[in-house]
Parts: sequence; C-alpha cells; structure tokens
Amino acid sequence: MSDEQRNLGFLERIDDWRWRIPQSFAPGMRVPGLIYADSSLLPHLTRDKTYVQVANVAALPGIVRYSLAMPDIHWGYGFPIGGVAATDPARGGVISPGGIGYDINCGVRLLRTGIDASDCRRLRDELLAELFNRVPCGVGSKSRVRVKGKEAARVLTRGSRWAVAEGYGRPEDLSVTEEEGCLEEADPAAVSDRALQRGAPQLGTLGSGNHFLEVQEVDEIYDGSAAAAFGISPGMAAVMIHCGSRGLGHQVCDDYLKVMGKAVNRYGIELPDRQLACAPIESPEGKRYFAAMACSANFAWANRQIIMHWVREAFEAVFRRGAEQLGLDLVYDVAHNIAKFEEHEIEGSRRRVCVHRKGATRAFAAGHPALPGRYRSVGQPVIVPGDMGRFSFVLAGTEGAMRETWGSTCHGAGRLMSRHAALKLTRGRDLVDRLGARGISVMAKSLRTLGEEAPDAYKDVSRVVEVVHGAGISRKVARLKPICVMKG
Repeated sequence: MSDEQRNLGFLERIDDWRWRIPQSFAPGMRVPGLIYADSSLLPHLTRDKTYVQVANVAALPGIVRYSLAMPDIHWGYGFPIGGVAATDPARGGVISPGGIGYDINCGVRLLRTGIDASDCRRLRDELLAELFNRVPCGVGSKSRVRVKGKEAARVLTRGSRWAVAEGYGRPEDLSVTEEEGCLEEADPAAVSDRALQRGAPQLGTLGSGNHFLEVQEVDEIYDGSAAAAFGISPGMAAVMIHCGSRGLGHQVCDDYLKVMGKAVNRYGIELPDRQLACAPIESPEGKRYFAAMACSANFAWANRQIIMHWVREAFEAVFRRGAEQLGLDLVYDVAHNIAKFEEHEIEGSRRRVCVHRKGATRAFAAGHPALPGRYRSVGQPVIVPGDMGRFSFVLAGTEGAMRETWGSTCHGAGRLMSRHAALKLTRGRDLVDRLGARGISVMAKSLRTLGEEAPDAYKDVSRVVEVVHGAGISRKVARLKPICVMKG
C-alpha cells in the first residue's frame, strides 16, 4: 500500500467510482462527504488535501444528503473546485459565496458548424488571427461594447436576452442557453458601484487564465441518438467558448464575502473554515447576495453571447459565407460556477433547495421540463472542456445525476499544479512549438498565460469523464480535439 493510499484510509469505498467521507471524520459534519474518483485520480486528493474542504462543506447549516466532489476536484476558496452542495431554505439552509466562486457563471458554450474540420485545419492560422482580432482577450482587456447607467442595469437584469435584442445573435440562441441566459432574481441595486466600474468595460471580452476560445474537430461519437439530437457528427468543426463574468463577478464575490463574514456572527453560525462565510438563504444578506450573484450570472451570459456573435463574424470573414449558411448554431451554454433554486426529490417528496455548483455543471436528465424540446428525449447537453493539448467532451445528463448529485456532473479536467509550478515546468514559447508540431495552432495575449495553462498542469480529462460516465451521473456523447486555440 502506498503512502497516498494510507493517507486516505478514512475513506469508505462504495464502488469503483464513489468514496464516502464518514461524518465521524471531522467534528461538525452534518452529512457525509461523497467523492467521485477512480484509483488513478484518488491519489491527487492527498496532494492538496481537498478532502478536508469536502468535509468542511458538510458542516454548512441546512446542507442536505451529502457534500459532493466531482472527479475534477482541486483546492478552492472555501468550497473545493468541483464541489456541489444543496441547502434547504426551510431548514435553516445557508448560501455561501465560497460555494459559487469568484468568477460567477464562468461557463462554456459549444457551437456546431456545417464546415468540415479539414477546411478549418487548412485555414487554421487565418481563422485564429481573425478570431484574435475580433474578440478582446487578456488581463485588463476592454470591449468595443460600451454600457453604463440604465443600459448597464438592463444587461444585469436581462443577460443574453439583452445581447440578442441588441443584435448580438439570434432569438433561437436563448432556447439552448441554460435558464435562457437570464436569472430572474437579479437586482442591480444589490451590485456595488465598484463592481459595475470593473465589469462594464469588459462586456464582450474573453479574459485570461484558463479562459479560451477553441476551434475543434468532432473526433468520436459514443451515443449516436444524443449526438443526432445535439446536431453533431464526426469530422464536423465546432467552436468552444469558455469565460465568465470578468471583474464584475469577482468584485461581487469580494463584496459579499465581507458581508457574510459579519453575518456569520450575527446569526451564530459556527464554521470550520471562515472562507465558508455564509448567511441563511432567507435572510436579508442571503437574498441580497443571491440578487447580486444573479446579476453577475446574467452579465456572463451576455458576455458569452456577444463573443459568440463575433466568432460568427470571424468565420464569415474567413469562409466568405453567412453564419447561417455555415451552420454556426449554438448547441448549448452551461454555467459551472453558480447557485440555483431547484426542486428535487428528497425522501419521497419534492423540495426546493439551493444548489451550489462550483466547478460543476448542471446535468438534467431526459424529460426534465427545464430542457429545450429538442433535447428532452436525450437529456441536457453537458460541455466538458479539457486542456488545449488534449480532448474535450460532450456528455448528456442522466437520471443517476438527478438521484445522486442534484443533477450535476464534472466541469473540466481540474488542475494538478499551481500556475507558478506550471511555469517552472513549461515556457509559453516552448508550448506553442510543441502544440504546433502536433497540428494545433495557439495564439495568446501573453506567453506567460500559455505556460500557466500547459496541458501538464491539468488532470487527464478523459479519466475524469470515464468516472462520471462509469458512475452514471452523465454519459458520453462525443469527443472533440483541438484545431486552434486562442488564450488571453
């Protein structure tokens, strides 16, 4: 037995994919922890001790059933990234900004195309340059879109609906966006002036870090009926966009962590980690945070909608045909840093809970009324990006997820090492050359960012996907491989 295995001796194995942290592991745990992992991913838990964060989340007031961790779990602020928890408002349930994260509604959308991937590969450098020219990226990048005052408030309350009304996309894009790109609970009065000042100039920007824009090839199909419903087929070119709420969401999180830090004392809440600062969902602080978080989520949906519009324009310029002729249609847009009020089956009855998903994706099963009609027979599309050198995946939601994880699954590969450690391992210029030799073009605002986001800094997303597929909390539909990648 390895030292890593001995260090995890407290875990109770349920099967090849599930591991339980018993309530006896730490004082104050109200429910057990449940970690999804296989034998190859499990040792990573010992390196940054993310299982401690899983146990800490289990101490939140009103938490129901389990503190959950997806196989892409790694250390985060308060909650682990890859953490899921539901709290019950009727039983003193709380809401915690640490359970959503700083980049509120960081998420990903996938466009299919009617273009053969070989044509994109042939023109990949021209296409990448056009995308880079049209979509602002990098630290501090500013958009061509300018909003302020009442117009900014409309973005925060209407999200993607605002963007489409302003000409950035089509009405049909909304039906294949989670929540149709708008949380109704948004209230701009709950957002600070500082958050608006930071966010307004960044609407329509990709940002930096792990955010990206990637042209891909549909490489393999696992579930033909679901792939057909999603409109994807082998050899097709596709586009993936990954970004969030930029400085606005970051500032909202920062603002409300201070509010929640005081609320913990006001409501007599005892926590094992102050980073889990929270307030009862039905308290004034809880309601105000949710309203501000909803504004940030709507900003992020508008942001991705605008970026997608410019992606369509870039393809039009390179292929000299209209976006509709090129078949540039949105498959789906999913959030993976968000809290939602949802109804779930608990102990034989339907109850309304607040589901925190931090680095986790909603994965509703076939038949769920929240899904657009075209996907209701196969389940919700789940988009799982990898790193820029390996595969990404499209999955579908399952009944298993509805029973076990509040309709949730993984969101990506999950980091293995810090950005600083990744830079020690890989220089950005070397990575450009290495990927170029494999036929993958890369363009970035900063070579440092490339080094920080090297594929070796991440878990193998294929293993992560095998776990959620094996556990039955989502199922594999398609695999995609990169053609060209744009980073901040």
